[in-house]
Amino acid sequence: MIDRIRGKEVLVVGMGRSGIAAAELLSGCGVSKITVVDHKKPDELQEALARLRRYPLIVTVTGENPPELVTLALALIVKSPGVPPTLEILKKAEQLGVPVISEIELAYHFIRTPLVGITGTNGKTTTTALVTEMLKAARFDPVVAAGNIGEPLSALAGKFSAQGMIVAELSSFQLENILNFRPFVALYLNFTEDHLDYHGSLERYFQAKARIFENQYAEDYAILNADDQAIAGLAGKCRATVIWFGRRPLPIGCGIDQEWITLYNNPQEPIRICPVREVVLPGEHNLENALAGATAAWAAGADPEAIGSVLRSFKAIEHRLELVKSVNGVDYINDSKGTNPDATIKAISSFPGRNIILIAGGKEKGADFTGLAEVLKRKVCLLILFGETKEKMAAAAGQAGFKNFRFVPGLQEAVRLAAAEAKNGDVVMLSPACASWDMFTDYEERGRKFKGMVDQLVTKDLASGVQNHDIQTRKA
Repeated sequence: MIDRIRGKEVLVVGMGRSGIAAAELLSGCGVSKITVVDHKKPDELQEALARLRRYPLIVTVTGENPPELVTLALALIVKSPGVPPTLEILKKAEQLGVPVISEIELAYHFIRTPLVGITGTNGKTTTTALVTEMLKAARFDPVVAAGNIGEPLSALAGKFSAQGMIVAELSSFQLENILNFRPFVALYLNFTEDHLDYHGSLERYFQAKARIFENQYAEDYAILNADDQAIAGLAGKCRATVIWFGRRPLPIGCGIDQEWITLYNNPQEPIRICPVREVVLPGEHNLENALAGATAAWAAGADPEAIGSVLRSFKAIEHRLELVKSVNGVDYINDSKGTNPDATIKAISSFPGRNIILIAGGKEKGADFTGLAEVLKRKVCLLILFGETKEKMAAAAGQAGFKNFRFVPGLQEAVRLAAAEAKNGDVVMLSPACASWDMFTDYEERGRKFKGMVDQLVTKDLASGVQNHDIQTRKA
């Protein structure tokens, strides 16, 4: 990589966290010029621009993504996650034969620390945090969570020796543009419909994630979900040693036997590490995360005792089934990380026997809400909708026979309405089933704002402040 870029020009597309980290990494690599471009206006990028001004080699372009920036003088383009491949600037790069790589690919060439890579549609963040804690408990040092959780990989380049471990949450956006990126442990958690607006088809989305195994060697580990037919079908294509996780006994990997989470490594005796009932994280989906995390940590070298202790003590991370507060007997749950229908279905299913008021809606990603609508009918007493997708979600709910939904202008009105309608013992849950970008910077900002609004409920003013003109009652 150094030879490719030394003395040459590089273009970074996107001025978010990973784009800034990539530009900062490049600034110390002997390149002649770094251009960082973002379609947002300067007043939306003040913090990023201030940070990049410290580097003489970096030139910033804002307010557009002009294709004229792509010339044969470029050694490569570093594309930030989420930057759509349909941009004219990227089409021109393809026409001129200028390589386009992701930020994780750039970082990989400067990292000497072993990598554990985790991808999948849902549960990546929780599983990444689980594996990180398991490796810490097993006395690996240092252990850092990175990628979509924690720091971008480029920010860690050169900071850790080979004695530590980096556990990276990896999205399809990041994996789509790799060349040599290789985690020695790679985990594909699960696969459901998502990001059709970006990838264009389910197959392209699936294959983008499957690239996590592409550059592995025979001595590496590919961890597959035995209960997911599509993912299990990748076994014959993996060069690495395949290890499984699932809800039954397995030849090698982590499964369940007589209500115990158990490690298998034939012909050795199975090792019981934790009773299922003692896993602290709630919900069936978190049991899947626990099995997957245990498998990845074990493959990376963690001992069974360390894995079991973390399963017994690890609590939900921020924005993922996070209990914000109980107010007047009502539990308020922040699941802002639930950005697709399947994630929201799993979140709803984590509270059996409870009346759930669901706050949902957000950025349109081409998702099908039919399956979610069927679950709403069985498990949700009131659906409060806002954002770009509210009409589409309401239509799906109505077709399924669920008619108790209301529209509100935004999140604050949603929290007000939920607080006014909730009764002792109910659950008020923000699990949008959609991305946040229509109204928020990201799911984290959405979750933080929700938590701030819930904190205000102790005054009881927010619940009493619902105005009739803020709410539309809609019949399907």
